[in-house]
Amino acid sequence: MTMRLALTALLVREYDEALDFYVRKAGFELVEDTDMGGGKRWVVVRPKGSQGGLLLARAVGEQARAVGGQGGGRVFLFLETDDFAADHARMSAAGVRFLEDPRHEPYGTVAVFEDLYGNRFDLIQRAEAAPAPR
Repeated sequence: MTMRLALTALLVREYDEALDFYVRKAGFELVEDTDMGGGKRWVVVRPKGSQGGLLLARAVGEQARAVGGQGGGRVFLFLETDDFAADHARMSAAGVRFLEDPRHEPYGTVAVFEDLYGNRFDLIQRAEAAPAPR
């Protein structure tokens, strides 16, 4: 039996502003955008070539306080690349805010960036045969 994590729900203020960031700036692809009625949409984006993705979920009510803070102020999403330099340059040019210069660790090259709400990601290119960061 095979299992995989398919989607991670990410709270957003508005669908279209989140799509603008993830598709235009971060370079994700739009997989699905289905109207569910009542102002609700099923919006899925994913990094090109990835099977897993993000379900962009518009926050309602008390959920609005959690927008941008789902990771509690730490990196909680990890975007792996096979060409760190190219993706870092493309994302920077598109307006993605990196919180640090790229650094080289035993496990690979990495830099922390924020989405439009302040959620933190690692952009990471793993070193060959290196253990995953902990």
